[in-house]
Amino acid sequence: MSAALEEYCGSIFWNASYLQRPDPDLPICVERTVLVWLPLAFLWLCAPWHFTNFCKKPAKGPLSKLYICKQVVAGLLLLTAIAELALTLGEDYGPSSDSTAQKHPVVLYTNPVLFAVSWIIVMLCQESVRRRLRSVDSGSLFVFWLLQVLCAVFQFQTLLRDALNKEEIADVPRFCLFYISYGLQLIALVLSAIADVSPEIKRISKKNPEARATFLSRITFNWFNSMVIKGFKRPLVQEDMWDLNEKDSTQTICQQFQDVMANELKKARSSLQTKQSKQKTKDDHQNGLAKGVSQDVLVMEETGKKKDKKKKEKESETDYPNSWLVSTIAKTFKGVLLESAFYKLIQDLLSFASPQILKLMISFTQDKTSHAWSGYLYAVLLLAVAFLQSVFLQQYFQRCFILGMKVRTALMAAVYKKALVVSNDSRKESTAGEIVNLMSADAQRFNDVTNFIHLLWSCPLQIALSIAFLWIELGPSVLAGLLVMVLMVPINGWLATKSRGFQMQNMKFKDTRMKIVNDILNGIKVLKYYAWESSFEAQVQEIREKELKVMRKFAYLSSVSTFIFSCAPSIVSLATFAVFVSVSPNNILDAEKAFTSISLFNILRFPLAMLPQLISIMVQTSVSKKRLEKFLSGDDLDTMAVTHDESHSAVVSISGGTYAWERDAQPVLKNLSLDINRGRLVAVVGAVGSGKTSLISALLGELHSLKGRINIKGSVAYVPQQAWIQNATLKDNILFGSNLNEERYLSVVDACALGPDLDLLPGRDQTEIGEKGINLSGGQKQRVSLARAVYSSSDVYLLDDPLSAVDSHVGKHLFERVIGPKGLLKDKTRILVTHGVSFLPYVDEIVVLVNGSVSEVGSYDSLRASKGAFSEFLETYAKEESSNANANKAQGSDYEQIDTLPEGLEPQADECPEDIVSNTLKRENSLRHSQRHSKENGSVKVRKNSSVRSKKDSGDKKGQRLIEKEAMETGRVKFSVYLQYLRSMGWCYVSWSFVFYFTQNVAVIGQSLWLSDWTEDSVEYYNTTYPSHIRDMRIGVFGALGLAQGFLVFFGTILLADGSISASRMLHTNLLSNILKVPMMFFDTTPSGRIVNRFAKDIFTVDEMIPMSFRSWILCLLGVVGTLFIICLATPIFTAVVVPMAIIYYFVQRFYVATSRQLRRLDSVSRSPIYSHFGETVSGLSVIRAYGHQQRFLKQNEDTIDQNLKSVYPWIVSNRWLAMRLESLGNLVVFFAALFAVISRDSLNSGLVGLSISYALNVTQTLNWLVRMTSELETNIVAVERVREYTEIKNEAAWNTSNRPPDDWPSAGNIRFENYKVRYRPELELILHGITCDINSTEKIGIVGRTGAGKSSLTNCLFRIIEASEGRILIDGIDISTLGLHDVRGRLTIIPQDPVLFSGSLRLNLDPFEKFSDEEIWNALELSHLKDYVGGLPTGLQHEVSEGGENLSVGQRQLLCLARALLRKSRILILDEATAAVDLETDDLIQNTIRREFSHCTVLTIAHRLNTILDSSRVMVLDAGKIVEFDSPSVLLKNKHGHFYAMAKDAGIRGTETSAHNSISTDL
Repeated sequence: MSAALEEYCGSIFWNASYLQRPDPDLPICVERTVLVWLPLAFLWLCAPWHFTNFCKKPAKGPLSKLYICKQVVAGLLLLTAIAELALTLGEDYGPSSDSTAQKHPVVLYTNPVLFAVSWIIVMLCQESVRRRLRSVDSGSLFVFWLLQVLCAVFQFQTLLRDALNKEEIADVPRFCLFYISYGLQLIALVLSAIADVSPEIKRISKKNPEARATFLSRITFNWFNSMVIKGFKRPLVQEDMWDLNEKDSTQTICQQFQDVMANELKKARSSLQTKQSKQKTKDDHQNGLAKGVSQDVLVMEETGKKKDKKKKEKESETDYPNSWLVSTIAKTFKGVLLESAFYKLIQDLLSFASPQILKLMISFTQDKTSHAWSGYLYAVLLLAVAFLQSVFLQQYFQRCFILGMKVRTALMAAVYKKALVVSNDSRKESTAGEIVNLMSADAQRFNDVTNFIHLLWSCPLQIALSIAFLWIELGPSVLAGLLVMVLMVPINGWLATKSRGFQMQNMKFKDTRMKIVNDILNGIKVLKYYAWESSFEAQVQEIREKELKVMRKFAYLSSVSTFIFSCAPSIVSLATFAVFVSVSPNNILDAEKAFTSISLFNILRFPLAMLPQLISIMVQTSVSKKRLEKFLSGDDLDTMAVTHDESHSAVVSISGGTYAWERDAQPVLKNLSLDINRGRLVAVVGAVGSGKTSLISALLGELHSLKGRINIKGSVAYVPQQAWIQNATLKDNILFGSNLNEERYLSVVDACALGPDLDLLPGRDQTEIGEKGINLSGGQKQRVSLARAVYSSSDVYLLDDPLSAVDSHVGKHLFERVIGPKGLLKDKTRILVTHGVSFLPYVDEIVVLVNGSVSEVGSYDSLRASKGAFSEFLETYAKEESSNANANKAQGSDYEQIDTLPEGLEPQADECPEDIVSNTLKRENSLRHSQRHSKENGSVKVRKNSSVRSKKDSGDKKGQRLIEKEAMETGRVKFSVYLQYLRSMGWCYVSWSFVFYFTQNVAVIGQSLWLSDWTEDSVEYYNTTYPSHIRDMRIGVFGALGLAQGFLVFFGTILLADGSISASRMLHTNLLSNILKVPMMFFDTTPSGRIVNRFAKDIFTVDEMIPMSFRSWILCLLGVVGTLFIICLATPIFTAVVVPMAIIYYFVQRFYVATSRQLRRLDSVSRSPIYSHFGETVSGLSVIRAYGHQQRFLKQNEDTIDQNLKSVYPWIVSNRWLAMRLESLGNLVVFFAALFAVISRDSLNSGLVGLSISYALNVTQTLNWLVRMTSELETNIVAVERVREYTEIKNEAAWNTSNRPPDDWPSAGNIRFENYKVRYRPELELILHGITCDINSTEKIGIVGRTGAGKSSLTNCLFRIIEASEGRILIDGIDISTLGLHDVRGRLTIIPQDPVLFSGSLRLNLDPFEKFSDEEIWNALELSHLKDYVGGLPTGLQHEVSEGGENLSVGQRQLLCLARALLRKSRILILDEATAAVDLETDDLIQNTIRREFSHCTVLTIAHRLNTILDSSRVMVLDAGKIVEFDSPSVLLKNKHGHFYAMAKDAGIRGTETSAHNSISTDL
């Protein structure tokens, strides 16, 4: 081989003597062959990839100056190559050539030709780069130029040396040509590093600088600098975020994913069918009775038998297409996967180069004869390898994290898309909370696992390579160390399972605690009314203590694993070295072996630690995979259930329809046939549960069609029974995505009686409606929902009882102006479900439903005459009409809703999906049944009033926003927060654990120094036997120091754990006790999700995250200090480098932390809208589908996710940006450690060199970790700040004061208001304007007034929920503001409007302090007509009430509240009348009991139905916070111009008033 090359070159190819001298050189032949071929080979390999661009349609950039320069330089190079070829030819064959002289060697012909071809290729490549879409430069060309310049350096210096040695230039033309071309190559290298920015890219790069980033900038992430600098100067906000690259946007990702998914799902479905058909044939042989059996199984399940449950579950696990999700992800993102795998492979291989160079380095210091240049070469090589390793590693991480982000995005978008079309069967299987969880938790799991997916093959590879290299060093004794490592794995596994058990326990306690906290927050008003806070506080504290106990166990367990982990490296090296030295006396441990092995063991630690973690992540993800597959492969809603055939004569026609909610359920509608013509108004009536709502759902295509068909001509608008309001402005809620037509809009607002409401809202129709319409009353929501339908001007209107939630006079208005024969919709087809008998005479046609089938159809008069089901219906409802056209509806629809909606179909929404989604989920539901039909004045929530007032002082912005935006912390966390956390840990714990950690670090350094000393023995006992006592001493001390480290860390960790648990206890206790003492105002302006978040997420962070990051931070810090100490010890000159590096490090770290922290915050802030928008969509599915707005919502979801990605993507890049810079610093540490070792090698022993460099090699990781930990600690400590914020809110008055009232107070029950004024918040106007009145003992007072008159505020004042701003209230002569709150609230009794129950036993709900005997409780239950019901329950008083009292009917809940009042036996009773939550029967029971049992008490009734207070002693009429009338009902009714008379007239009390006349006549 070399002979052929020598002939080819015409000179000697290789001679070792070239290198064995102080100034080494390479033979000219090597320079002309190998060093020329290397870069050219690289170019030729890359060329085909460039040339593919010529085949595609060119996206030509304009000819830029830079491009022309590049091509000119390449052209000039081509000319030099041709010139050189011509020169050689001329010299050999030219006219002046000497035919006898020796010809030039072949190489002088081939090289110019090779170069000429290559330069042509370069020119083509540059053209192809210009044609490539949006490319600014080419990485491969840059690398080629770099290689070319580096390889030519050798020839460069050889030529120069020769000329200088001989003092003349032998071959002037070639000499000149070489230097000319070298100069041109340098220019080309510089040009290739500059971005060629076209105008289009310039435009894009304004919004996204990545577009114009060059190759160098891409590998060092320099393009990100501008964001980091901006983030350092001021906190970043969402507007600072750059646009996403097109390939990273949700739409692109989603499109790719959906395409692949459709294919994979199809395959999975067909394989499932074949499997099922095989199974079926097998089953048919087994039992012919299968059909009958399945029917029985259903019955058995109904009766609650659980036996078949297990079997069923097992079957149901496989009855959906499975194992298609992973392949879908892999196929969608295969490009990124392969790319990152390639980078990872190179990085793994490179990581093994460093120990080998270290080995050469140590032998260099040992061998004093070796030339100095080799030392410098090794130092440079270490730097180069480390740099390459960093580049590849960062590119790999970048790809992986982006992949994770894309997978999460794809899954979130897919889940959302699926939720819009999912059928009822599939939807029943998962609640809204679970679906939101699929989106948040499960998609996040996939994100996490894709970040580390390559470790599956990379870990085993690293382990195998490490062992191989170690075997080369130490032979079989490696197995000893390996054995120790392998033994660690099961121990760690055991610890992990054990700690997982603790974690599960902990989660259980956490859930229970959160459930109670949730309960407390939902019923906080009731707790305050009853003065029950302390009982509930005790409950939470009890659970919290159990939780902390488990946490302590968990912490101790993890300190054991820390002990093992910190001992592991020293035990492993101890075992290996001990065996190595003991096996044979010839084995002497020298520095080379020791430190090479230690750096290999360090490489080995990572994969061994990662594998178990990886496996557990995989297991968790497989659960998520199953859940996602099940949901995403569920059935879609049948889009053909409702046809839109225009040829039908009737607008809406149902023929022979039988419909059920799900495939296997009982039909709710049977054999329906209906034809409705254009422009008719059809009323659908029927008893509770007769299928009215189901009929509407069937028309919307939401039901499962068993037979028959439905046809609807034209578009549909739908008003659900329960208004669905979006979190947007009022105007957007009405427009609902349509374009604005001002005239139509105003007429709709006017017709729907929204005008007066707009005047009350702070921003008129631009007012932002909170989640689930929180700042609108029930009636307002319903009218907005109606307005949305009217505005959409569709052809067919499906109105599901829209008039139930509004007052009678408003109902009349809506019917006349909108729905009725003269309304806005008079030409449209309307189907109206109603219970309001008064509207029936005006409709065109009435459909009477009985048990899911049509019993009669006809006009009002004809049906009335026929004396059928309809007249029965009239009988039932006419009674109620007399009292109020609305009250009737209440119970009805409640139960209807319950009967017709199978469980889990209740449209639910949620508050804060991030953490305890499902907990918070059910909360609205509990209030839902009670509020569903609360009429407008019923819903005088505090909120309503606060916005009423704020309208007037619109100058004062603060009062306008109901819910303040959550404060997002910005900037650095104050040092005081850290101090506060340390203080709550206890200084004793903190200082001692620090002492232990510090000593441990000293032990580590001691052990390393001992090892370095040990290796010196190999020099001392060279060629003599190694004395065994010295050997044993070496091993003994080494082992002892290793164990000492473990124990020190162990004690330090235990102390730290105890400290952090005491901190957790303290912070939680303060938070809880303060939240319970905060005024009601706070709960009205703060969404409960936000408070729940403090208890869930922030306390979780305090419990688990902070202690971990705190510990890691201390260990990292000490590790870095120790490393630097050792390097300085070995080469003191290194201290000179430490200072500047520390300064650079500090700045990089500060820049990064400022930006990263803010990006994290933006990420979490922009993540919530994704989930809340999703929760909102799920709860409004039927509305969205009815209007056909699926596409618009999909688009909105994509935009919301994109907003989030805009902060996730820069966050990922910011981590890479930091890692690149820190690793470069670390690489410099390695370089300088090696360089100084070379410089001062004469004074150093090889042990210290090995020590300092092997430590330096580790410093990169540690530095990286230190910054990570610092920023993590900063991110996490914010939780302490957030908890602290809520522990410092101003409290209401003290619960108990020294001024106690007499024990029997109030004995008479006289109440006196003296010029009483009150406002909700200091910045708002008064709501009660100086009320003065006397209420005597045992009087029965009715309080009435329109919405916002201040009725509820009056009761709130008696309980001091709101404090007076002037005036006072005296009860039996005592001013209540001088007493403690519990004294006041404990002596009054209220039956609140919403019957709020807490989860726990019935007994707890009646008597949380256990003051009363069972007998007294049964007595109260008997009086409140619940004794039979409770007595019939298997557990009696211990019956568990579910969250919000879901498992009791609304009537029963209301009776329980009555029982509470009966137990209290106080002299003053306030009755905030339950609006529409109670049916008439229950209402009568309550009224009678109150008349009988509370006859000796003063009773104040806030009434919404006038007939309930016609028998009061006096009636107080409030208007705008003033008393306008106060007298007996009979007197007030005579005053024809009075307020009371007008209200009575509206409620129809003059015409049908048997009761009124009686009471009046008796009064007279």
